[in-house]
Amino acid sequence: MTTRRTFLRGVSGVVAIAVAGIETPQANAQAAKVDEADPQAVALGYRHDTTKVDKAKFPKHEASQKCGNCQLFQGKAGDAWGGCPLFPGKQVSGNGWCSSYVKKA
Repeated sequence: MTTRRTFLRGVSGVVAIAVAGIETPQANAQAAKVDEADPQAVALGYRHDTTKVDKAKFPKHEASQKCGNCQLFQGKAGDAWGGCPLFPGKQVSGNGWCSSYVKKA
């Protein structure tokens, strides 16, 4: 015989499992990648590939400078893409570069 208490425990367990399994769109939504033609990207000389940086415009650029080893990069070490406060809501390439590059300490 099922008691009210047993029934409610069972229902609450099922509800907890169902809620835990629901994934919010915000959690799953991957931020858009920065467009190199975006005005902010153009102003900062951003490129998805550090080897494609205009050396005439940015003579201090070095091939070892990449978003992935920049202080501003919000991804984990080795991530292909990650956030950057210079491009809110968008992702930069770990192999990218912009003129605001600051070597990670």
